[in-house]
Amino acid sequence: MQSIGVLGLGIIGTPWAARYLKAGKLAGVWNRTPKPDARQWKDSPREVTAAADVTHIVVADPPAVSAVLDAIVPALGPGKAVVQSSTIDPASAATFAARVRATGAAYVESPFTGSKPAAESGTVVFFMGGDATALDAVEPLLALVSETRFRLPSVGQAAALKLAMNLNIAGQMQALSESLTFAREAGIDDDFFFQVLAKNVAYSGLARLKEAKLKTRDFAAQFSVKHMHKDMRLAQAASRQDLPLLETVRGCLARAEGQGMGDDDFASLIRLLVE
Repeated sequence: MQSIGVLGLGIIGTPWAARYLKAGKLAGVWNRTPKPDARQWKDSPREVTAAADVTHIVVADPPAVSAVLDAIVPALGPGKAVVQSSTIDPASAATFAARVRATGAAYVESPFTGSKPAAESGTVVFFMGGDATALDAVEPLLALVSETRFRLPSVGQAAALKLAMNLNIAGQMQALSESLTFAREAGIDDDFFFQVLAKNVAYSGLARLKEAKLKTRDFAAQFSVKHMHKDMRLAQAASRQDLPLLETVRGCLARAEGQGMGDDDFASLIRLLVE
């Protein structure tokens, strides 16, 4: 499979399309809100799928993925593949895989870890779920936009692992927000707080990524409140048991979105504590 098209030109899809274009692999792009000036722009998702060996989907949620599949299924068939990288739930992943495979095309569920900076630098991490033949076929293309690719035997496991990772990240963000707020109340300088945190066992990649945003109160989205809130809703619906931290963080994200922060970075959870 030598060419790929991108459906969804948001924070993630735009830099992916640029990297595919630079590698000479981009067959087409499409976005629900038209961006006709984008390189390799097509007027419909179906046109992208018709032009590409692989269609790479990165949109908002399960209903958005379903709508995209409605549009592209007529252009699918043997020799084509769909890589689905939107964060969705395991049941939806299984349903979408069945729809695509019924056409004779391959399906790979491939959600990812990494926000806007990782997408721009090609260092996202994919969780690839599906049969080995399909994974082998699309991995060389996905390697153009990622640093690491983990394999799982089922599409449902790939979707579940992504939700599990985001639950961990959302919980860390809430804990970091509360601990920083607590330190500020004691008169501790932000620079000193992060200097000490860097030597603490609790230091994480998330703390490193969000330090500057928290210190400068820059809440331009790398990953938005509304998308993290959506992911936590999906995780809560998919879990067979009550998860107290998940419930707490989902509630905080709901409050943030309700207060108009939906398009801001999810680091803005701290604003619920200080503003």
